[in-house]
Amino acid sequence: MFDIEYKGGNGVVIATKKTTALIDPKLSLVGLKDLSVKDAVEIATEERFATNSKDAQLLIEGPGEYELGDFSIRGISALRHIDTEDTEPLSTIYRIEVGEVRIGLLGNIAGKLEEDQLEALGIVDILILPVGGGGYTLDATSAATLVRSIDPKAVIPVHYADSGLKYEVPQDVLETFIKELGAPVETVAKYKVKSASVLPVTLTVIEITRS
Repeated sequence: MFDIEYKGGNGVVIATKKTTALIDPKLSLVGLKDLSVKDAVEIATEERFATNSKDAQLLIEGPGEYELGDFSIRGISALRHIDTEDTEPLSTIYRIEVGEVRIGLLGNIAGKLEEDQLEALGIVDILILPVGGGGYTLDATSAATLVRSIDPKAVIPVHYADSGLKYEVPQDVLETFIKELGAPVETVAKYKVKSASVLPVTLTVIEITRS
């Protein structure tokens, strides 16, 4: 049905045979080459993570309902991890439906979602979220707490320590989050989801090797 690849930072590619979605493709912020969004859906959890390329089929960088190809997408406003409650929300969390599978996508958000945000996110099968902390994004503890509150079948961690990347602030290693969550781990080069029935029965961390 679709594949998920991890590109570093918050960068993720979700691809079906007909449609490709690129999440936070401006990887030059972490010392890599920006992802090409040509003929793809570009989804940014914050405006600064978007390439704003005219080659994209569609640029999504805020709340709303969107449909393109195999993807049905809902954007929900959220506070960033570094903001206060008096600040205008500058981040967006997403619910992405691909066939019968529901994907939750969290960026550098605050460590707690409100009930209305959880309700808008709804039931999630696969959750993608940053775990590196460092005062920049969700740390292992807050990320694990959010995972438990959302209760997905699979969780894909992103934005953690990587010697090949140049983060604005040091990030914790992935093992810190894995230990905090206490769930089994499956390591893959690419996460292939052929149908909803192949998803894990119990919560599993899917570690996708950066490509």
